[in-house]
Amino acid sequence: MSKKLVFAFLIVAALVMSACAPATAPGAAPAPAAGGDQAAAPSGDEAAAAPSGDQVTLTIESWRNDDLPIWQDVIIPAFEAKYPNIQVEFAPTAPTEYNAALNAKLEGGSAGDLITCRPFDASLALYQAGYLANLNDLAGMENFGYVAKSAWITDDGKDVFCVPMASVIHGFIYNKAIFDELGLTEPKTEAEFFAMLDAIKASGKYTALDIGTKDQWESATMGFQNIGPNYWMGEDGRKGLIAGTEKFTDPQYVAVWEQLAKWAPYLSEGFEAQSYPDSQNLFTLGKSAVYPAGSWDISLFNQQAEFELGAFPPPLPEGADKCFISDHVDIAPGHECRDEERRCCQDLPDLGGKP
Repeated sequence: MSKKLVFAFLIVAALVMSACAPATAPGAAPAPAAGGDQAAAPSGDEAAAAPSGDQVTLTIESWRNDDLPIWQDVIIPAFEAKYPNIQVEFAPTAPTEYNAALNAKLEGGSAGDLITCRPFDASLALYQAGYLANLNDLAGMENFGYVAKSAWITDDGKDVFCVPMASVIHGFIYNKAIFDELGLTEPKTEAEFFAMLDAIKASGKYTALDIGTKDQWESATMGFQNIGPNYWMGEDGRKGLIAGTEKFTDPQYVAVWEQLAKWAPYLSEGFEAQSYPDSQNLFTLGKSAVYPAGSWDISLFNQQAEFELGAFPPPLPEGADKCFISDHVDIAPGHECRDEERRCCQDLPDLGGKP
């Protein structure tokens, strides 16, 4: 696992080398290095010796504060061992504050060098405002398919501005010890799902369903986007919304909200004030049985939970015979490189662009 994470960081580091000219007009390609064509980047040990020796700090902006330990303990030390004059700082912001904080930094000229990009509209707006570099010419981008790049490409499909790094899926994670104690099995239908929740609630020992609504994005992501594809038939619904042949007031979308409303009796008392970290803590402490989840939670739960984890996909609505799982592209590093990092950027080896 650690080797994969280190390689992921090398992909991120490669972005600093590419598209390293000063900010250009939205949609424009970055300017070439001074003196004509940019020289090919060195590789291997030669690359490690190439920088001038001046200490350079590269800062990574991100909302993934849960990832801070792996960056500090594994990824950054591995990178800095090879490039000792390049200091890397992983500077995450709380997920609910990230967009506003990043925009303020970009507007004030104090943002980090590598930007962890949200998918779709938020990052497209940053590119259109000139804050993210065009990466069309980054070596290796041809290795990523359209779906991988779809969240960080202009609507006309011509300009890519972030390198795809991760996608996530949704479902439900559960505490196997609680299931064994109460004699429960994984539900396959919504009827079985609510029968399971009733049994957990009746025990009086655990919160049946662990999700709060304080931060709002959880109920949208691990709620609506989690169970919704079974109602709007996955990709068919998404394409229908884009084409205008479907709308959120259609029965198949309203039914998702109605289904989510049925979750309320099984949530913690005061769930309206329950934050995302609160939900994580409630689950890892063994006080809740079922956690509507994203795959990004798995690493943290493996570290903190002292019980075996189980997982099941979104249960099928009545009459349905095909399960749809939300799988969406989620994280991609983009690049804002200032003049003082130019030398370091140009000297970094071409390590990226391999999915």
